[in-house]
Amino acid sequence: MKHTAAFESPVGTVMISEEDNAITEVTFSDTAENEYCSDDIPLLKRAVRELKEYFQGERMSFDLPIHENGTVFQKKVWKQLRTIPYGETRSYGEVAESIGNPKAARAVGMANNRNPIAILTPCHRVIGSDGKLVGYACGIERKEQLLQLEKKYA
Repeated sequence: MKHTAAFESPVGTVMISEEDNAITEVTFSDTAENEYCSDDIPLLKRAVRELKEYFQGERMSFDLPIHENGTVFQKKVWKQLRTIPYGETRSYGEVAESIGNPKAARAVGMANNRNPIAILTPCHRVIGSDGKLVGYACGIERKEQLLQLEKKYA
C-alpha cells in the first residue's frame, strides 16, 4: 500500500511516497499543502525529518531505503548520481563516462528526466558541459535554488 507525506520547503511543497518500506517518490508541487504524513508511517516521518535537515543545511547525505522503478540503464544512472557529493556538480557527459558509456550523455539526460526520487537521487547536480543549468524535470529555477542551497552550506 502506498503512503504519502508532504511538507513546505524553501523550494515548494515536497511530496514523498513510501511503499513496502522504501521511498518510491520525492517530487515537488507548486501548490501549497498542509504538512501531513498518512497513517503515521515511521519511514515517511524519517524522510520528512531528513529532508527538512537537508533544507536547513544540516544534512548532506541520506541513508533512506529507496526503490526506483526504471530500466536497467536508468537505475545505473541514478545510482551514479547518488555518488555526486553535496555541493558539487557533474556534466551529463561526465556521468555517461562514469557509467562506462561516454557517448550516452543524451540518454543520461533522459534518465535524469525520469528520476522519481528528487534530492535523494540528486539529478539537480547534473549540468551542461558548458556549466549552464539545463534540463530539470522539476524546473530550472528549482534546480538553481537547490544548487545555491548546497553551495551555501557546503
